[in-house]
Amino acid sequence: MMFSQFTKSLRATFIVLVVFLINVARPEVFTALVEMEELLETEAVLITNLGEYIKAQEEKLQFLKKKAAEYQSEHNEAAADISGYLTNPINAFLLTKRLTTDWKEVENVMLFDVGSIYLENVTNYRNLLKFPTDEDLNGAAVALMRLQDTYKLDTASVARGELNGIQYTSEMSVGDCFELGRQSYINGDHYHTVLWMREAMDRLLRSESNTTTTKADILEYLAFSTYKQGNVDSALVMTNELLELNPDHARAMGNKQYYEKELAKQKMDRKLRGDDGSVDLDMDFEQVRTVSDPSKFDLPERRLYEMLCRGDIKPSPIQLAPLRCRYATNNSAFLRIAPLKLEEASRSPFIAIYHDVMSDEEIEVVKKLAKPRFRRATVQNHKTGELEVAHYRISKSAWLKDEDHEFVKRIGRRVADMTGLSVETAEELQVVNYGIGGHYEPHFDFARKDETNAFKSLGTGNRIATVLFYMSDVPQGGATVFPSIRTALWPKKGTAAFWFNLFASGEGDYQTRHAACPVLAGSKWVSNKWLHERGQELHRPCKLRPDHPPAY
Repeated sequence: MMFSQFTKSLRATFIVLVVFLINVARPEVFTALVEMEELLETEAVLITNLGEYIKAQEEKLQFLKKKAAEYQSEHNEAAADISGYLTNPINAFLLTKRLTTDWKEVENVMLFDVGSIYLENVTNYRNLLKFPTDEDLNGAAVALMRLQDTYKLDTASVARGELNGIQYTSEMSVGDCFELGRQSYINGDHYHTVLWMREAMDRLLRSESNTTTTKADILEYLAFSTYKQGNVDSALVMTNELLELNPDHARAMGNKQYYEKELAKQKMDRKLRGDDGSVDLDMDFEQVRTVSDPSKFDLPERRLYEMLCRGDIKPSPIQLAPLRCRYATNNSAFLRIAPLKLEEASRSPFIAIYHDVMSDEEIEVVKKLAKPRFRRATVQNHKTGELEVAHYRISKSAWLKDEDHEFVKRIGRRVADMTGLSVETAEELQVVNYGIGGHYEPHFDFARKDETNAFKSLGTGNRIATVLFYMSDVPQGGATVFPSIRTALWPKKGTAAFWFNLFASGEGDYQTRHAACPVLAGSKWVSNKWLHERGQELHRPCKLRPDHPPAY
């Protein structure tokens, strides 16, 4: 029906054009064959015009067919192993990109066929279904930048779909690299803008396939971000190249004048100082990035954190020598029958790894209960005590009560056996799933003295201890690291980590400052049980001196 209406409309337009041309060209043309010969020329023009229209329509259809085949192929690959596909951060970014910028491009092409029922369907789907937003696209791009920095991933390797030498997905296109650079630019991250615009340019110069991204598009971002990195000379060279391609580019003309003035000023300053005039064009971009992008923790700790995440720091034989593995009963009657397998990860502070303390069945039930309740994970504002989202914690979490399922209650009893502490005043079981590049930067689980409002509403005192259950294996990344003691715990499904946050005196143990490294590949599921001071008076009596309790 739609096609019939379209052809009728096209035919009417064609007739109107013919009548218009006949009337304008010559009246009463039928009275002489010579005039009819001119009509043949007119018809030839119309046929050529119609042919160009059909060719344009066919090119549009070929484009849409190509996109449909690409998307279907990628979708089939994802459907074959949904978990494996989505746990790859590059795939997750590209999926987000496809459903934002790529589909917008497809919609724009489809718009040429006004009134198409298929375009209407796409618009309705966008309104009815949950599509990612521009904010989601930006977040996915930021996550990839975080992974690139933490794990020192080469830009070209990531663009090839490689993460730490392992090929996970197909190569990125020129447009994909350009979009990553553009998102970095939006965030004021000129360091990564330069990296990804350079990669986009390299791929554009090597590419034999068509792309909507032009050299001028890349140069516009690359030149300005290069300037923001402090390299005015190169920025001017790129701007001049951009003006050769697009002489009327207003922003480039303004930037050119500014760069020339800036270089003249620098030259004068060097002359006054008596410098030799040499300019270091190879800036230390890593230095620029760390200075212009301050973190919530200082540079030495950041470097330690990232090195531990990468596995660059290994425990020395001296550190490993006193650590033991054993069966633990913890003075529990039940554990005398079924002792726990305990591995010491650190003696000071005491950090224990318990193996095989959560079954696959329990994990699946906990996941199933948590998924409908997931919300963006929050942190506590140390001044107000209120919970809020933060860029340094990227994950979603849910809270489970004992009455939600027998397994949740059973896990609580197991925590009591593992720690020798009471769980009566413990917080609910928090279940966490980390997203693309999901992480949690170095933090303390306990409240420090100046954080007077922390846990105030609970009325159970400070967090005395932490039990962290690992509910999935993580192929790459996702370690829990303790920078001050240079220790990393790697996720292993079914295990749990336990440590005291407070000394026996009630003072906070600052060596327990820890972080969750970004997930490079895979899906990281964990659950936390935080135990509080109240109710522990008989289980862990307070001491007057702040010495750490011995390992048991």
